[in-house]
Amino acid sequence: MSIGPYLRSLRGRIPPESLSLPHAGVRRVPGLRREEVAVLAGVSVDYYTRLEQGREKNPSAQIVEALCRGLDLTGDERDHLFRLAGYQPPNPVVPNAVRPELTRLLEQWSDQAAFVLTGTLDIVAPNALARALFADVTHQDNLARMVFLDPAARAFYVDWERAAESVVATLRHNTTRTPAAVMDPFVRELSESSAEFARLWHEQRVRGKTHAVKRFRHRQVGDLSLEYQAFDVPETAGWQIIIYAAEPGTASAEALALLGTFTHLLHNAGFGRQK
Repeated sequence: MSIGPYLRSLRGRIPPESLSLPHAGVRRVPGLRREEVAVLAGVSVDYYTRLEQGREKNPSAQIVEALCRGLDLTGDERDHLFRLAGYQPPNPVVPNAVRPELTRLLEQWSDQAAFVLTGTLDIVAPNALARALFADVTHQDNLARMVFLDPAARAFYVDWERAAESVVATLRHNTTRTPAAVMDPFVRELSESSAEFARLWHEQRVRGKTHAVKRFRHRQVGDLSLEYQAFDVPETAGWQIIIYAAEPGTASAEALALLGTFTHLLHNAGFGRQK
């Protein structure tokens, strides 16, 4: 599919009033006129017409961005236009917080430890079981700082070296999904604070989070072998939902359930509640 038919479709279904265009008399067909789209995008009417008609097949990324901006495209529509033009969609804006609806959903998962992981591996909106799982470490707000800067992490992660390699490979993967203004200072901070991080970073390994088994040694419930699944959060710069669960019928499942019971009891007693 080329960019022309998609632009015609967009033009035909975007109400002029949604883009604050002045009233221009009776319209024979709904939607925008070509002249209006051209003005909104800052291109000539002739150039825009050639785009729609397929006579101009290689618009620059700057032109595509101007079209997205002029038509107020966001999310999937914006990404689709970039891909039709032959470009990878630029990184979306880094959100400031997790949506309240998602936070409530994570809290409802009482049998799984769940949280949101940002592009720089900040741990955001952890549910009660996730907070209990990470209770042994002090750097609970960021996975990379937890692994490399927290002495307790070497006891908490049974396979610490493997966890360290995974963290660095994930950060390297996220450099193409997270704005450099956000990622570069974070990588510099860790490189200056941890020689091990700096060494692994220079190895250039790349691996995004999908699913894997992690082994933990928790002071309250002992050893845990948990499998995590990672799901992308739509319209975010590399944010993911991470869900840790134990295989049913295993000792780890019993230990995780016990940890959940401790968490529930502490919550009812008034301890461990977020302020």
